[in-house]
Amino acid sequence: MSVPILSFVGRSNSGKTTLIERVIPELVRAGYKVATVKHAGHGFDLDTEGKDSWRHKQAGASSVVIISKSSLAMFVMCRTI
Repeated sequence: MSVPILSFVGRSNSGKTTLIERVIPELVRAGYKVATVKHAGHGFDLDTEGKDSWRHKQAGASSVVIISKSSLAMFVMCRTI
């Protein structure tokens, strides 16, 4: 089985994150497990409220990866049993 991959590319402040915030819950409702990868051109702070990676998690992504020239971070949602 192949893994479906979606890619959203656009200029800064063009609405990519807003679109992704709307797409993630729909994919989750359809039964997909969603992970996102975000490129940060100028470095990043970890898990800052309101930033794109935080917004991806809030939308329902089970994993969020942020990568810049010198750093990489991965957030994974853990289920409580």
